[in-house]
Amino acid sequence: MGKKVTEDYRKHARIHVYTGDGEGKTTTALGLALRAVGHRHKVVVVQFLKGRKYVGEYKVRELLQPYYEIYQFGRTGFIDLENPTKEDKRGAVRAFEFAKKIAREKKPDLLVLDEINLAMHAKLIDVDEVVKWLENLPKEITVVLTGRNAPSKILNMADLVTVMKKVKHPYDRGVPAEKGVEY
Repeated sequence: MGKKVTEDYRKHARIHVYTGDGEGKTTTALGLALRAVGHRHKVVVVQFLKGRKYVGEYKVRELLQPYYEIYQFGRTGFIDLENPTKEDKRGAVRAFEFAKKIAREKKPDLLVLDEINLAMHAKLIDVDEVVKWLENLPKEITVVLTGRNAPSKILNMADLVTVMKKVKHPYDRGVPAEKGVEY
């Protein structure tokens, strides 16, 4: 059991990071979102690099209104992280600008920035700009950053960091993704 904190130690938003090569980063963030919705908290999910409207987290938006919103700023296919396109860059920049606007105007209790870590890793958006923005968010908001390869500057400022490690996965045996489980 950790030491009890008697005063508010945070100077900015609470920051959670889910990263690593294992599955479950987005799923963990969405579990937190579902918990928040259960308490009637406002949740906004901004998906960087994802544009697949058939995924469950997108399809459920109508069932969870007015507490849950989700927006996608990627294309339907996967991006080549070593050689992202101009379209990938534009989408990531639009997603980040939208996240800043949503945080300012809607003031969600929970803001999930899905795959932002990969967007920073691929240099589609600037790490220092994201850090500066996070440092200036009000401490009443919780921000979740998901995706592989979270930058060290993000890990250092985060309140909670979980690294998902792949030990075994059905993909390794050629098993395709299962609807309702992987998407």
